[in-house]
Amino acid sequence: MWEERAERVRREIAALAASGLGVSELHAAAQAAVQQSVPFEQACWAGVDPGTMAMTSVTNWHEWPVPEEYALRFAESEYTGSEPNTFAQLVLRPRPVARISDAAHRDVVRSVRLNDLLRPQGLEHELRAAFRVDEACWGVGSLFRGQGQDFTDREVEFLGALTATLAAASRVAVRAGHRAQRSAEGPVIVLVGPHGELRAGTSAAASWLAELEDAAPGRFSMVLYGVVAGARAAPSGTARGRMRDAGNNWVVLQASRLITGDDPGQMVVTVEPLTTHDLVSLLLAAYGATARERDVCLEVIAGATTAEMASRLFISPYTVHDHLKSLFEKVGVGSRGELVAKLLA
Repeated sequence: MWEERAERVRREIAALAASGLGVSELHAAAQAAVQQSVPFEQACWAGVDPGTMAMTSVTNWHEWPVPEEYALRFAESEYTGSEPNTFAQLVLRPRPVARISDAAHRDVVRSVRLNDLLRPQGLEHELRAAFRVDEACWGVGSLFRGQGQDFTDREVEFLGALTATLAAASRVAVRAGHRAQRSAEGPVIVLVGPHGELRAGTSAAASWLAELEDAAPGRFSMVLYGVVAGARAAPSGTARGRMRDAGNNWVVLQASRLITGDDPGQMVVTVEPLTTHDLVSLLLAAYGATARERDVCLEVIAGATTAEMASRLFISPYTVHDHLKSLFEKVGVGSRGELVAKLLA
């Protein structure tokens, strides 16, 4: 029975992905499908940057007015703390799903996520998963319950049976088309405190943030907290994360620790459009292209001939053609020109 339900939900999620939904919309619909078989009181799912594990979107079950200080603490605990079952830990496990109650008692007792963030909101039980496919993580999600029954072994198995499908669907949603958007008039730079609180910014940053907050409330804050927490933990003092702006275009946030000033905990965060190389690499990963297919595609975008590609990549012209044929099938095009147009339109 559970296997049949899981297969039914997998088909439903696959159909949602084929309908052209963005990541947030896909996750909202998938939460509703999962809730029919695994009841929960609240849920929080996110798309993630497969290169950095930084969250690129957040989708809560219905409305969940989480206080801003909770989001700050969550980012700190998730990216720099010693929490049980962090998403970075889950993605490395053979089965990327776990209940918090399965963690060691000493870890549960000192869990910031459970004791300081969930319990004050009446939530006691958590089941979380990393959405992984082809060794890459495209999303993560947590389900929550109150004081009643914990998630059962069957429910853990059920969610585990969906993780690859959720990952594949999230990967497809990343490819959702973007609309043209006016670029910010000037550099988008903000100065933040040690926990990601905004302290100052350029005028371009103020207008860019206002547009984004109208289009997707809270999106910037979650990505910001993640990259700031990552920069605090990194030996280099720098971390990056990708997200979509108000026009649904991909941008990259880079947080860096400041080495001068009265407050050594301050960081500067810059927001810039993804370079062509980074954007194409992200989209090709979303199409399931291999590393070598990505290299060939970047050569195509640079205008290289087959002979030039073969020479630069140390492969034969026949292998170049094989990679191109595979790329055309994955991206759904029939020529080099269509491939470039599809990726850069």
